[in-house]
Amino acid sequence: QVQLEESGGGLVQAGDSLRLSCAASGRTASTYAMGWFRQAPGKEREFVAAITWRTGSAYYADSVKGRFTISRDNAKNTVYLQMNSLKPEDTAVYYCAVDRTIRLSYVPAGYDYWGQGTQVTVFS
Repeated sequence: QVQLEESGGGLVQAGDSLRLSCAASGRTASTYAMGWFRQAPGKEREFVAAITWRTGSAYYADSVKGRFTISRDNAKNTVYLQMNSLKPEDTAVYYCAVDRTIRLSYVPAGYDYWGQGTQVTVFS
């Protein structure tokens, strides 16, 4: 089992920045990648970014490319999502997740463990 705990969400104005953190604990040795997803009210959960644990290769949704940066600290078993130039359409609950397969996934079904989520609200 892997436990994930997100933090760093909040209420910010458009153009501001936030940094989300996700700390993993438990049986993390088999982690292939960690990802961030988000879900706005009435919408499906969507891919935001992912990073492979061993090599640090990063992948982004087109909607956040150039504004968000995903990174990881292997020693702390923590993944971060730096979000700059936030827009009202970024408002959602943000979830981190662990992918233990050997192929990066861009859909929720490809991830094995999920955090509880952290709310990000951006007002104009």
